[in-house]
Formats: sequence, structure tokens, C-alpha cells
Amino acid sequence: MLAELNHQLIRDEGHRNKMTVPELEERMKNWLTSEYTAVIFEDGAGTVAYALYREQLKEIYLRQLFVVRNRRREGIGRKAMDILRSKIWTKGKRLTVEVLVKNEAAIAFWRAVGYRDYSLALEILPGTND
Repeated sequence: MLAELNHQLIRDEGHRNKMTVPELEERMKNWLTSEYTAVIFEDGAGTVAYALYREQLKEIYLRQLFVVRNRRREGIGRKAMDILRSKIWTKGKRLTVEVLVKNEAAIAFWRAVGYRDYSLALEILPGTND
């Protein structure tokens, strides 16, 4: 289920990751058996969101937060972040998340829940600057 939701997330955010659902399933299994923790958010209708994060000594890195497509704009993402911050995550740690620059809706969401701009990664892809 997480792999399928991750596949939807990749497509929705415009990421160039071309992994298939079976490949994502294998990657998710590896993450969950090593350094990442997943939280699944449900309501009476079933799964509405999930979060995947890694907690370190001084930081919690939120790798993925995904709200299912037909339940967006209902405050689920904001509620999920509230639950993570108030009931699950250790207090007093730096919280980080990465977002694609072109994903303006996600950037607006992260800023609305309290994240602030810190860095910008730039790249040159092979074959684009010969």
C-alpha cells in the first residue's frame, strides 16, 4: 500500500523518478527495516495519508507526506503534521523536509505549517550543458 501511495506522490509532485510500484515496494521495505518510520493516517473511509520520516539525534527528516488525491483540501495534511509534532515526534529537534522547486502547492503547504526556507539545491543534468 505504501509503495502504491509513494508512486502516486512521485507522479503528483512532478518528480522524475521512474521507479515502478514493485521497485518502490522493495525500496520502502529497505527503508522501513533500516532507518525510516512510517505513520499511516486513516479515518472511517480508510487510509487518507501517510508520512515517512527518519529521526536522528538532533533532527527529524520528513521524507514523504502524502494525502490521497480525493481527500486533499480537507485539512488532512495539516492535521497529520499536528499529530506528528504533538504526539509522535520528539520535541526540541530540528524538523526538515525537501520539496521540488516546481511544486508550488507543496512549498505553500510547508510554509503554512511552519517550515521556513533554508537552502536551495541546484543541478546540471548530464547532456544539458555540453
